[in-house]
Amino acid sequence: MSKASALLSMALAASAAFFCSAPAGAAQETQYPLSIQNCGRTLTFDKAPSRAVADGQNSAEVFYLLGLGDKVVGSALWIGPVLEGYEDVDARVPRIAELDPSFEGILATKPDFVATQFQWQIGPEGVVATVEQFEELGIPVYTAPADCHLKDKKADGAAPPKFTMDLVYQEIEEVARIFNVSARGEKVISELKAREQAAKARITALRGNVSAVFWYSSAKLNADPYVAGEGGVPAYLMSELGIQNVVESNEEWPTVGWETIAKANPTLIVAGDMTRRRFEGDDLAVKLVFLKNDPVASVMDAAREGRIVEMKVQFMDPTVRTIRGLEILADGLERLNLVQ
Repeated sequence: MSKASALLSMALAASAAFFCSAPAGAAQETQYPLSIQNCGRTLTFDKAPSRAVADGQNSAEVFYLLGLGDKVVGSALWIGPVLEGYEDVDARVPRIAELDPSFEGILATKPDFVATQFQWQIGPEGVVATVEQFEELGIPVYTAPADCHLKDKKADGAAPPKFTMDLVYQEIEEVARIFNVSARGEKVISELKAREQAAKARITALRGNVSAVFWYSSAKLNADPYVAGEGGVPAYLMSELGIQNVVESNEEWPTVGWETIAKANPTLIVAGDMTRRRFEGDDLAVKLVFLKNDPVASVMDAAREGRIVEMKVQFMDPTVRTIRGLEILADGLERLNLVQ
């Protein structure tokens, strides 16, 4: 285990121990009724929910970090193992589905609160349901603020929405307030902010102009890959460490041809790793073989010289793990001797 991984495991274990022992209400008590503005809607709570469903791995992990595992009656949409230190908590939470749950499957848990990580799951055109379908049954739906922000439709010519960690901190603070555990929320946010600042402090200057492409996945390997545009988490990771994104697109995850990427010749390639197998390009091992053998992608200096950073895609999404992505990218810059 690397030093960074060991430190991360120690921090998560310490957090888990704290949340098992820390008394609720050590900070501000939530005053009910509580109203929260969320994704253009007003959610009102007369008391803390007691039967929550997490539609999205990050939504579940926010609950776990806040010590609310005993309030979660079901979860869905997992793309990897749970955060270290929370295996026992997660084992006690029923899986409604590993990937997409059904509307009926969520309702069967008799929830009084649903948290969704993505609007494509529960939203205007959600594959599970619309928010209104839950609200008609008196079940409030809380949508991750980062997803609302990044999917916000802007006027033509307007700058694309940008991700910052403040959106994740907002989610933690609001969920903590809804469930009357603000003290725990403050601690989680404080620890993440400390790690964010520590990672940025390590990279004070780079060797010349350093550029990158983030490869999330590909529906088919012979098709254009899904790579990071200017608005999502990878754009934030790159900008925080002084790296130029070779993909000039206002979309969060546009598809761009390998010919265009190869012409830009990025200094390094960040290849996404996930356990999900929805697309052919989900597998990291498949990505690495492709970069070595494809007649176009293999001519890039980064591919030929092995300037590849492997990163779990959870760190490329707006989650409590995003800071780990910042740490891994900083590790990669140091390992590849790109830091002055």
